[in-house]
Amino acid sequence: MDCLVIGCGLSGAVIARHLAEQGKLVTIWERRDHIGGNMYDYVDEHGFLVQKYGPHTFHTKNEALYNYMCRFEQWNEYKLTCGAVWSGKYTPTPFNFTTIDTFYPPEKAIQLKEKLTRAFEGRQTATVVEVLEHPDPDIRGYAEFLFKNDYAPYTAKQWGVSPEEIDPSVLKRVPLRFSYQEGYFDDPYQVMPAHSFTAFFEKLLDHPNIHVKLGMEALDHLCAKDGALYLDGGKLDIPVIYTGALDELFGCVYGRLPYRSLRFEWKYSEDDSIQEAPVVAYPQENGYTRITEYKKLPIQDGLGTSYAVEYPLPYKGDEKTEPYYPVLTEKSQEQYRRYKELADRIPNLICCGRLADFKYYNMDQALARVLDVCAECFG
Repeated sequence: MDCLVIGCGLSGAVIARHLAEQGKLVTIWERRDHIGGNMYDYVDEHGFLVQKYGPHTFHTKNEALYNYMCRFEQWNEYKLTCGAVWSGKYTPTPFNFTTIDTFYPPEKAIQLKEKLTRAFEGRQTATVVEVLEHPDPDIRGYAEFLFKNDYAPYTAKQWGVSPEEIDPSVLKRVPLRFSYQEGYFDDPYQVMPAHSFTAFFEKLLDHPNIHVKLGMEALDHLCAKDGALYLDGGKLDIPVIYTGALDELFGCVYGRLPYRSLRFEWKYSEDDSIQEAPVVAYPQENGYTRITEYKKLPIQDGLGTSYAVEYPLPYKGDEKTEPYYPVLTEKSQEQYRRYKELADRIPNLICCGRLADFKYYNMDQALARVLDVCAECFG
């Protein structure tokens, strides 16, 4: 073994492939019983391809990233549509002029759309943070209406903190549209795998120099202390690529970093469709945040429909929960910086990925990050 990779999600698998193609013998330790990390998918008992850890699509503006993905799988164009439901009404998300028509009386809707078009002339979108700060009371009132009914209750459930505490970058992820255009992303490349995400990982890892060990809890064997890594008590000098939660590698010496976890209720309906879009948020419902209808992600034939109801909860570091999303606040990012300082003292430790970087990456952002790591650290 020339290199050890901890985690077999996108970051770990891509860096393992890079090292293997350089002639390195790479071992991957993955604590779950499957490859693919949170992108893992499988065919359920009703014949539908579903994603075990929530919905993923690949989208990017970067042709090089798209071309990289094409090395290991065929991809079909797929433009994700999403929505939200409150007060018994459905609206597309990102919110657009249809949202205004749905929730405002006709005359007021016309006036508001005209004001938004003038105020943001030449722009297709703006963040809710920008619109909340606009001096026009009608424009600001529209943003406040959305914030009260969607952003605030959804944020409170999803992140377990008030919107005032959360990093503004999280609130800026879903913009407001100043048109009737629908679609969650505007990227030129928006695709789903022709076979499955798991098939993509199988090809990515199909190299004689890569050995994957599933069901392997790295932290039962690996620890970091005094500026070095130790494997079963002995000092480890080979490169270690770590994609897990960074606080856990250091025994949570500065306290546990806050991550949000998820619980999924898997359901099947004999109805052919249960909601208007593949992914719909329910900000005002008790407990759950959204429902993903996998028959529509990608579009699949079959009787009835399979879907998952998503309940956020705090990650506690036990076997019953998984860390999904870093909770980005000023306090948590300062706490992470202290862990990163410890990691930087270990010359053969390389950290990357959503958990290890404590960043809320999209898939293309995670891929770009790990390819940069490959170039910087291994040439």
